[in-house]
Amino acid sequence: MSKKNKLQKFKENEKFKCLIQPRLEEVLRCDHPLKGKWHREVFGNDNPIVLELGCGKGEYTIALSERYPDRNFIGMDIKGARLWKGAKYADEHRLENVAFLRTRIEFIESLFAKGEVAEIWITFADPQEAKPKKRLTHPLFLGRYRNILKKDGVVHLKTDSRLLYFYTMEVAAVNSLEVINHCEDIYGSPEAVPEETTAIQTFYESHFLMRDIPINYMAFRIDNQQELISPEWDQTPYLQPYKTITIMK
Repeated sequence: MSKKNKLQKFKENEKFKCLIQPRLEEVLRCDHPLKGKWHREVFGNDNPIVLELGCGKGEYTIALSERYPDRNFIGMDIKGARLWKGAKYADEHRLENVAFLRTRIEFIESLFAKGEVAEIWITFADPQEAKPKKRLTHPLFLGRYRNILKKDGVVHLKTDSRLLYFYTMEVAAVNSLEVINHCEDIYGSPEAVPEETTAIQTFYESHFLMRDIPINYMAFRIDNQQELISPEWDQTPYLQPYKTITIMK
């Protein structure tokens, strides 16, 4: 993407009402004005709020919102040029149950109050092979999610990465988290997973399927209040056997 094109998208982003772009001083060690007020001030209803973390261009967020009009969806990403596509679609189609949030996931507790979020989707996140603490299912992140999820709230993981999938299974096991569902190949066993996991397929996902790479799915809860710990786990057997491809999500 050219610098000129990116700057044009940044300019357009400022006009989209569905796109919230907090300033650093609004989320760094303080609460954003929308914390605890998303239902009333953004959506104007009390329907459940579902987050997609690292949403990229917002394909999954948009598809979920059109599939479930009785729920509110927020796609979260740090890349404004990516969010532009989803925000533009939501604006042009006047989708009332969609919002996008440009910020770092590390600031999630500054943006949402305890119990404000019903579900979280983590779709095709970077497995961070060399930096486990940056994995979106590392205990550090799970602790943040726990602080915003309602009781019985669910975290969904959809990934092409065996490393991230089995790592998350280990994190759940060592912390006694309730695993609701797990499947190592959702297209090989579509009956074993929620319909939306196979009915909604993003551009990013299609590239892995064309290479016969199975897609993994896991759903779990973080209801216990104990300190979350990292597993002692050898990731070597689960390193991706294929060469990583670069796709703009």
